[in-house]
Amino acid sequence: MSSLLNKNFLVRTLSGAGLLVIVLGAVLWSPFSMLVLMAVLMAGSLTEFFRIARLKGARPLVAYPVVIGLSALTLAFAVQTGRCPAPAFALLLPMIFALFVAELYRRHENPLGNVCWELGGLVYIALPFALLATIPLRGACSAGSSYVPGDMLAIIFIVWANDVGAYLAGSLFGRHRLFERISPKKSWEGFAGGVLCAVAVGWLYGLYAGPGDTAHGLLWSGAGLVVAVVGVLGDLVESMLKRSAGLKDSGNSIPGHGGFLDRFDALILAVPFVYAYFAIFAYICVLSGGPVGAVAG
Repeated sequence: MSSLLNKNFLVRTLSGAGLLVIVLGAVLWSPFSMLVLMAVLMAGSLTEFFRIARLKGARPLVAYPVVIGLSALTLAFAVQTGRCPAPAFALLLPMIFALFVAELYRRHENPLGNVCWELGGLVYIALPFALLATIPLRGACSAGSSYVPGDMLAIIFIVWANDVGAYLAGSLFGRHRLFERISPKKSWEGFAGGVLCAVAVGWLYGLYAGPGDTAHGLLWSGAGLVVAVVGVLGDLVESMLKRSAGLKDSGNSIPGHGGFLDRFDALILAVPFVYAYFAIFAYICVLSGGPVGAVAG
């Protein structure tokens, strides 16, 4: 038993290190390698999501919603980098509504359920990855504008810091269950440890991104708090989906970690909230005439 546990720990550690290298390399290399990374994570996560749907008795389309999600990601990238105008997003409308039309020809006994799963996947998974891909972009890359991956990596590392802090604090001090019905191992002590680590990483990045600017540190500390709280909820939501389908892992794409959803569930739910957090901050700065330091750029 001990050797088995050591082997699993080794596999988990090595695959985690490999994943870290891939994510860092893709995000830092160029905006296009970052786009490819987001496309792979989105397609993999959507496929796992629809696998859960099929285990629940639904029969959603898989390939076509993935195409819609990748189209949304590509359009978001193209618009943000100035390669096509914002009205190009209108192309997504007929693609999305064609999901309803497709059910006319599939003759499945629960067409509404299929469409709900398809739309749910696009909102729950495709939208967050599309938003995340726009964070490091600043204007048209082809025109020589900067590509700023720091903010994107900061959000990812805050999520991971929250996971590590929650695991360590929960293992050492965990006594009071956080949400036993869905995740028996999570504790309030672990939650507190995760929040502290996430806020600390946010604070450090804020001071790094805005040297000597305490306000910037506070801004990113707030982002750390948002990510920590919503990230835990993201983990619980994914656990709820898996539990409803009788699954332990959403997939086996990442050895020792399960599937894409298992590894990125917290990030997926956190991104829309932290994006809104920075967008609201930017709006307040515009109204007050102050500097805009928002991620939404």
